[in-house]
Amino acid sequence: MSAQPGAGPAASAASAAPSIRSRLFVALQYALPQHTLSRLVRAATRVRTRWFKNALTRGFLRLYRVDLGEAAVADPFAYGSFNEFFTRALAPAARPIAAGADTVTSPVDGTVSEFGAIDGDRLIQAKGRSYTLGELLAGCDWARRFQGGAFATIYLAPHDYHRIHMPCDGRLAETVFVPGRLFSVNAATARSVPRLFARNERVLTLFDGGRGAFALVLVGALNVSSIATVWTGDIAPAGPRVVRRLPSPRLCLAKGAELGRFNMGSTVILLFEPGRLRFAPDFAVGTRLYMGRAIGGLLAGPAA
Repeated sequence: MSAQPGAGPAASAASAAPSIRSRLFVALQYALPQHTLSRLVRAATRVRTRWFKNALTRGFLRLYRVDLGEAAVADPFAYGSFNEFFTRALAPAARPIAAGADTVTSPVDGTVSEFGAIDGDRLIQAKGRSYTLGELLAGCDWARRFQGGAFATIYLAPHDYHRIHMPCDGRLAETVFVPGRLFSVNAATARSVPRLFARNERVLTLFDGGRGAFALVLVGALNVSSIATVWTGDIAPAGPRVVRRLPSPRLCLAKGAELGRFNMGSTVILLFEPGRLRFAPDFAVGTRLYMGRAIGGLLAGPAA
């Protein structure tokens, strides 16, 4: 979750140079007990005492503009805890899923921070910063499948809808938990912290689709008290803090089906094999996305 209301990765060129405030914010994160703080947030956001959870919700609504008109339950104080409000479901018609068997849709509400071709095994984090697939995927043997492929990094601001959905049809192949730091994932931190997404705690999900494999990397962040998938429930911070493969049932999910959720905000990174994805012409850094919007199309095979 960003500690700066309204901050997102779509920063303008004029703000590319970090401000004193941004530099202090990033420096503070190195000193913070990130996991202890996130455990406290986890506990606080699950308190069901009415006056306490309503106070958290009221404070959040003062900081962020939340469109409750699209929520399945529009009353923010009707939820049993702040976390239930934060991970609220949408009304059935709020996010139409773009039609077409080969259409790839946004898995989340958010903003495009970076996207494009994977240069060998290297992905762009922010201007002047990059990291490798091997680092991001914690040495998983399937990392090589995405070398030279395509990626998109989508940032979820605190006010966004925080459930994650399938970008296309797929069969679950593997789920991996990777422990790590919990830096914020806002623009200031992405510009300043080397290998940010490969250092933060994350959950790797690999799928087999009709046009090859694809992956969604669910990146944790400061105050992200846990990440959940529909087949495992809450993953972090439960269990040992080591890289581990999690049970992955034989599960087929259709495009638009719920995959998981962030308990507080973060980032999703989409990965596709070489020659399998063509981004839509209007897909660009800074683009505001809504879950279900078309972001590209699947191709029949690797580009010639």
